[in-house]
Amino acid sequence: MLRAFLILCAGFSLGLTARADTPVCAGANEPSCMFEAIWEAAAPLPAEKKARIQPFFLETVRQAGSPALLQQWQARLGASAIHRSPAIDYTADQARAVVAESGWEGFEQRARAGAVPFNTGRPEIMAAGVRLAPDAATKRRLTQAMFDLAQTKHTRGGMGDDFEKYDFGHALAELSMQACDLNGFDRAVAMTAAPDSLRYALWRTRITGHAGALAARIRNEASADDTRHVRGALEGYAPVVSLGYCAR
Repeated sequence: MLRAFLILCAGFSLGLTARADTPVCAGANEPSCMFEAIWEAAAPLPAEKKARIQPFFLETVRQAGSPALLQQWQARLGASAIHRSPAIDYTADQARAVVAESGWEGFEQRARAGAVPFNTGRPEIMAAGVRLAPDAATKRRLTQAMFDLAQTKHTRGGMGDDFEKYDFGHALAELSMQACDLNGFDRAVAMTAAPDSLRYALWRTRITGHAGALAARIRNEASADDTRHVRGALEGYAPVVSLGYCAR
């Protein structure tokens, strides 16, 4: 009995020590801790795949806005400074062109009808329109139009047709996350192809707070098969560090 009690005490003590050694991803320490967790998740990847993910990783670290943290990771990974050309936002260009031709009411009408250029990439062009909208009322109207268009359609055979639904869900989830709209976010994520994904879980924390609570999941779901898990973690955490948490 005494021996069993001593073993139990020893196990409890080891558990406390392990927890004490585990960094807490919270407060000012959160970005450093989270990037450590993400890079640990990259550890099982083959060398060539880690090399491919490294620039994306460093770019996300850069978005945290801490030159010291970026320099630390560059030195650790033996990487030079990042030089990236600004991305060209073709969807924003298309949205501007439609508004210039048809105004905001025409933008919505053409989007709902699937007219050119909305016959290809409609969710993305509409999302660009929401971001460009001149006032809150226009943003709300276009956002509602996106939700309307995302609803499952029915073919003559009665089968559900999820055409565009997943893309609308993703675009709306990103818009809702950026707008700090938790209800809209949850509604949108439910329409995506992978509502339980790590990326969306991290996006949600921008609204609710405490992304560091997902550090253990980032580590535990690491895979040597491909870079999708690490990319998902980086894509999920990037808005948290670049935009900050929503006011609560």
